[in-house]
Amino acid sequence: MKLFLDTANLAQIKKLNAMGVVDGVTTNPTLVAKEPGEFEEIVKAICSEIRGDVSAEVVATDFDGMVAEAKHLSTLAPNVVVKIPMIPEGLRATKAISQRGIRVNMTLIFSANQGLLAAKAGASFVSPFIGRLDDIGQRGMDVVEDLVRIRDNYSLKAEVLVGSIRHPQHVLEAAKAGANIATMPPEVMEKMMQHPLTDAGLKRFLEDWEKAKKAKASITV
Repeated sequence: MKLFLDTANLAQIKKLNAMGVVDGVTTNPTLVAKEPGEFEEIVKAICSEIRGDVSAEVVATDFDGMVAEAKHLSTLAPNVVVKIPMIPEGLRATKAISQRGIRVNMTLIFSANQGLLAAKAGASFVSPFIGRLDDIGQRGMDVVEDLVRIRDNYSLKAEVLVGSIRHPQHVLEAAKAGANIATMPPEVMEKMMQHPLTDAGLKRFLEDWEKAKKAKASITV
């Protein structure tokens, strides 16, 4: 499974990308607005750092506006994927621009039916938002599991990209369900690296090493 970062912070992206664990990046207007600089320059900088897919979202909500923005965003870098919201005009725009060879990440999906429609319209990625479903008392992972089954049943080309991830358990569940991609905030990826027994084990190894060095030193004196 591919692991994406859900952020527009270049410093965080560079830090984690240096570890060899980042396959791509997803952004949205909220994330980009938090960072200094112009939107297009931020996207270009991320695309230069990351070899994989980088999602950049349109802000228009009408067909003509989304198509125009998508065409422009696709020229920023070869690895740009255009994010389009799961609305009727978004489906229409997805069909139009995917036929032009522009890859689409259809976002704000909250049901398997929405994901199926997105895949039928030509989206390369369908993004169920599991954390937001959990917030309202629904099990967000149910949508992921349904979409994976639908993908496999009909050999759909669209990849299941799990978004709105809140903690490492979401990543594990997405991987077990067979999702293609999980996108997460940097802090979630950092938590995936952590375990108290790892810390305790390393501490003991280092303490034992120091004791062994002192013992050897006393023998040679």
